Amino acid sequence: MRIVLYSHDSVGLGHVRRNLALAHALNNQLPGLTGRPVTGILITGTAHAPSFQAPDGWDWVLLPGVGKSPEGYLPRNLSMPMQELVAMRARLLKAVLAGFRPHLVIVDRHATGVHRELESALRRVRSLGPVRVVLGLREVLDSPDAAFPEWVRLGGPRLVKELFDEIWIYGDPAVHDPVAAGEIPFSLRKLIRYTGYLAAGRPPGSGTSCMPGPYCMTTVGGGSDGHALASVAVAAPLPQGLGHLIVAGPEMPLDQLNDLRRQARPGVKVVPTVEDLIYHLRHAAAVVSMGGYNTVCEILSTNVPALIVPRAQARAEQRIRAASLANAGYLEQHEIGTLTPDIFAGWLAARIGTTVDRRRAVLDGLIRVPQLAAQLLQQPARTNAGDPALSLKAGAGRVAV
Repeated sequence: MRIVLYSHDSVGLGHVRRNLALAHALNNQLPGLTGRPVTGILITGTAHAPSFQAPDGWDWVLLPGVGKSPEGYLPRNLSMPMQELVAMRARLLKAVLAGFRPHLVIVDRHATGVHRELESALRRVRSLGPVRVVLGLREVLDSPDAAFPEWVRLGGPRLVKELFDEIWIYGDPAVHDPVAAGEIPFSLRKLIRYTGYLAAGRPPGSGTSCMPGPYCMTTVGGGSDGHALASVAVAAPLPQGLGHLIVAGPEMPLDQLNDLRRQARPGVKVVPTVEDLIYHLRHAAAVVSMGGYNTVCEILSTNVPALIVPRAQARAEQRIRAASLANAGYLEQHEIGTLTPDIFAGWLAARIGTTVDRRRAVLDGLIRVPQLAAQLLQQPARTNAGDPALSLKAGAGRVAV
C-alpha cells in the first residue's frame, strides 16, 4: 500500500513532526488492519526533515523551501521570483504523485499548499486510478477572522469537497471544536472525523537523558521565534539541586543560541536539540513550553506539570490552544509579555514534586488515524476530481462558507 504525506513547511518543524508521527503509526498498524504492507513518501519543504528517522519503507522528497514575511510567502533560499518557485514546486509535486501512484494521500493543514501548488497534482493522481485523499488539520487553526480568508484563498469548501474524501481533525471537540468556533466552514462538517490528539504512541527515541540529575525543562519548538521565552528561562533562578535543560530548537539563529549559552548559569544546559525529546519531557520535574501542537501533544502524554507560553505574534493558534487546554485543567498558561524570570522561578518552585492527571484527555489519535485510514481505503474511491475549470471559478471570487 502506497501512502503520501504532504506538508508545505514554511515556519518551524510542526508540520513535518506531525506527519512523521502519522507515518510511523500507519506503518506499524495499517498492515494489521488491511493485510497489506506499507511504503510511503514524506513530502516536505524543510531541509531539517531528513535528520528525523523515517519509518522502514519510507523516503523523503524535499521541495525548494519557502519562508514567511509580512508580505506573505517568499523563496527561502533560491534567488528567483515566488511565482516561478511555486510553479517549480507544483511540477515536482505532480511528478511525484503521478509517478508513485499512492492509494492514500494525507495533506497537512494547507489543503492545496502554497498558492494552490498541490491542486493540479491531486487532480492528476485522481485521474490515474483509485486514490483516497484526506485533509489533516490540527485542532486549532486560527481566529475565525484569520481562518475565513484562508478558506477563500484556497478555493473555498467547494474545492475541498472536490479534492478530498475526508477531513481528519487531530483533537478533541470537547476541548476545542474548530467548527463551532468558526475556524472551519460549517458546510464541510460531513467530511470531518475527530481523531483525538496525536499524543500517545509517538515513536520512542534513545531512552537516555543528557542531564546528570533532576531537572526542569524549557522547550521552544523549532526555535525560530523562541528567543524571548528562552531568554526568560535562562535568567530564572532555580531551586537548589535542580538543573535546567533549555532546548532552543534547530531553527534558532546562531547568535541567539550563543547569547543564551553566554547567560547560562551553572546547572543550566542550552542545546539546539535533544535526541529523545519525549523521554526528557517525561523525566522532567516541570516543563515550560511554547504552544505548538506537537510539543503540547507530547506534554499531554505525560503527567508532568506544564506552563504554556504561547506565541504572541502571527497566528492566534497557540493562544487559543493554551486557553482551551488550561480550561480543561490539563496545563497552565502565561503570556510572554508579562512573564519575568522571577514569575518563571515562582511557578517552578510551586510545581516541583507535583503531577497532573490527564487521563480524561483523548490522546489516542495515533491509534484512531490508522483505523480511519483502513475504513476509508475499503470504500469505493473517486477516480476524477471534476472539471478543473470549476475550481478556477470557485477561486475567482468570494466563496460562501
